[in-house]
Formats: sequence, structure tokens, C-alpha cells
Amino acid sequence: MELMFNPFPSISHLIPMVELAKLLTERDDRLVIKIFIMKQSSDSKVSAYIESLNSSSISNRIKFIDLPAEDEPTTSFNSFSFLESQKPLLKDVLSKLTLAESSSNTSQVAAFVLDMFCTPMIDVANEFGIPTYIYYTSSANALGFTFYFQTLHDEHNQDILAYKDSDTELVVPSFVNKVPAKVLPSGLLVNPFFFFINQARRFKETKGIIINTFMELEPFAINSFSNGKTPLVYPVGPIMNLKGENHEIQKPQNGFDVMKWLDDQPLSSVVFLCFGSMGSFEKDQVKEIAYALEHSGCRFLWSLRKPPPSGGIASPSDYTNLEEILPQGFINRTQGTGNVIGWAPQVAILAHSAIGGFVSHCGWNSTLESLWFGVPFAAWPIYAEQQINAFEMVKELRLAVEVKMDYSKSKQIIVTAMEIERGIREVMDPNSEIRKNVKEIKEKGRKALMDGGSSHSSLDRLIVDLMGNIVH
Repeated sequence: MELMFNPFPSISHLIPMVELAKLLTERDDRLVIKIFIMKQSSDSKVSAYIESLNSSSISNRIKFIDLPAEDEPTTSFNSFSFLESQKPLLKDVLSKLTLAESSSNTSQVAAFVLDMFCTPMIDVANEFGIPTYIYYTSSANALGFTFYFQTLHDEHNQDILAYKDSDTELVVPSFVNKVPAKVLPSGLLVNPFFFFINQARRFKETKGIIINTFMELEPFAINSFSNGKTPLVYPVGPIMNLKGENHEIQKPQNGFDVMKWLDDQPLSSVVFLCFGSMGSFEKDQVKEIAYALEHSGCRFLWSLRKPPPSGGIASPSDYTNLEEILPQGFINRTQGTGNVIGWAPQVAILAHSAIGGFVSHCGWNSTLESLWFGVPFAAWPIYAEQQINAFEMVKELRLAVEVKMDYSKSKQIIVTAMEIERGIREVMDPNSEIRKNVKEIKEKGRKALMDGGSSHSSLDRLIVDLMGNIVH
């Protein structure tokens, strides 16, 4: 039985989809998975990652198929236009594959599993009569939020833009608590018709939604999908790449070995600050973080990245000279207490026993990794659905403390050193309720993946349903 996967062409979306493919092929040896790679020239990490997989022991039942590359501008990137341009390329590749396989009678395609952003490819799958499933790589609560706003817009004719900068609190079916409009994803209030609204419409055309979460983490949200108004959901997480990007993990930076330094620190004594592959701050905000760290007196490890040029689509990069961005004398004054680095091997760091807290942007991958290793975190969302994730972790589940839940880079506000220091002190409190809750959910997450666990059983149900798609 064959599955076809179509990830969005960014490393943060490709890795979870590859991990899902590994999980499926390990569970059932009848499965063969073809992963179609769309080429976006601005993300060189995708090619490097796939090369590392091809030279590793990845299952020979997982195959990568490149779609033809097209020249694209380097100054701007529109995901909708990009995906539309890929549809005829995917159709052409599928036509050739289908023709070859039908002549040799070698394969039966059970489903197309699409990244949450790749809903335009539903049109291509429909042309070939292939059932579609979505792999949703964020939280069940974020998914519920997406359906909620599509209902408000399509069925109740509400103007979504009216919620911008509003003090309104919303009753969202997937949330226990009322959700303040101030934590709405910024993209929703800029272009609602394309992203969230249309995304939810297309989700409802599929046979099922695979979610990277687990029942014990989000029971209320997951159960909210049992009303028959949405496709079947399959919570199969936490799915993570726990080996990290192996080709970069142990590389010392400017002679500084991160892991060796952590080895020399006391148990649970270091706060780790890292804001994701696209996370960066301007100089004024960097100084506030520095002042907060220095005044807190905590041991720290800070992944500080340089913002890309404005208007570009490049990722943040490492500073060649940290003195140019940090307050004068900061590095000398904090020597022995903390270290500022560039790119960070996040998984390896979170797994280290010296880490006692994490200041995070609340991307879903980072959230799951932090919980997996039992590290409490301080929520400082930056973009996308991260504000919703932060609200869920802080208010709904009591698994995180707040730095600033309604922060958005687009608002151009400065989070003060006092706010940041408060979050650092709270997350590093050894006796906090948050720390206890995180340790409990760590154990539940690991049990969910074991034989008989909730996610293990959900994956089994998914495989059975996929098998049912093949007409014998």
C-alpha cells in the first residue's frame, strides 16, 4: 500500500512529516511512502536535510521525489502563488508515476497526506481519485480555532477584521476558557480569506486530519471534534525529531562548546532562550533581554540571531560580532554565568539535565520538545499561531508562565526587562506548580506512544482506515 506525502517546503514542516512517515513505516511493513519535495530556493536547509537522510538508515520504503525547480524571486514569497505554481508540476509527476505503476501493477495508492498549508493540492489528488488527509503540525486547539473562525465568517457573516485590537473575549468550542481577541493569530487579521478561512474550508473536504498532539495533553480540544461537523481526527503525537539536525549539533561556535559548558553547570540551573528558526529581535528589544538576564542573576544560554534584511525572505543568521548588538560590557559582566550563542541545537540542549527553564516563541515543535523533556517554559510568541499556543499553555493547561502572550512582532512593541525578568524568575522557580504539571505531562506523553497508549491506538485506527480506502 502506498501513501503520498506533500510537505510545505520549509524545514520546520518537512521534519515533522518525515517523522510521521518513519512512524507509519515502522508500524506497518506493508506501507511505502513517497514524499514529494517542492523546491523553494530560499531554504537551503531542506536540501541539506534530505541529503543527510539519504545517507542515513532511513527506511527504504520512504522515497523522496523532487518536483522540477522553478526560478523564483528572492525578494518576496507568496505561499499561495507558489503552491498554485506547483500544482501542474505535481500533476505531471503523478501522471508519469501512475502510468508506470499501472503498467507494472506494482502499487495501490491509499491516500495523499498533505501538509496543513498544502490544501491547494487537494485539487490534484481529486483529479487522480486519491483520498486526502491533512497532517496538522500545530495544536488541536489551533485547529479548533481555525474551524471556529470559518464558521463565524461563512455561517454567521461576521467581519473577522472587527476583532483587531479588540478587548472582546471569544467562546471557542475547543477552549475551556474564553479567548481574548488580543491573542488572535496576526495573519488572521491581515488576510483572513486566504489563510485561516479558506484553510478550514479545504480541511472539511478531506477524509481525516492527523494531528501532532496527544489526548492527555489536549483532551477538551480533541473531544470538541466529535460533533460530526469536521473530518475524523487522529491525534498521533508527540512526533518529534529527537536526534536533531545531527550534522550541526556538536559543532563548537567560535571555539565555545555548548554541550561541554552545560556539562559543567548544576542540575536544572540554566535558563535557555531560543525563538525558533525565524525568531529574531531588533536592537532595542535585545538590550531589554540582556538587562533582564543580567539582573535576574540566573545562569543562561541565549540563542541570539540577526534579523534578515527588511522586505526579504531570508532566515535570521548568526552575528559575526555580538558586541555590536549587546549592551556595552554585558559579555564581560556575565562571564561565567551565561553565554550568548548563535544557532542552537535545541533538542540536545533541552535534553540536558542542566536546563531548568526555557524562554520560547511557542512554536508547536518547540512546545512538544520542551514538554517531552519536562522543561517548563516562559511563553513569548512572535508570529503565526504562536499567540494561541501561548494562551493554551499558560491559561488552559498551566504548563507555562507568561512573558507576554499577546506579543506580535508586527505590533512593534518592546517587552520590558522587568516583564522578561519576571518570566525568567517564575519559570526557574524549583517549587512551582508549573514545574510539577510539566513533569506529569512528560510521563503522559511518553506513555501515549507506547503499545496501548492513546496515540499508539490512534495511529492503528488511521492505518486501518487507510487500508479501507483501497478497493480490492
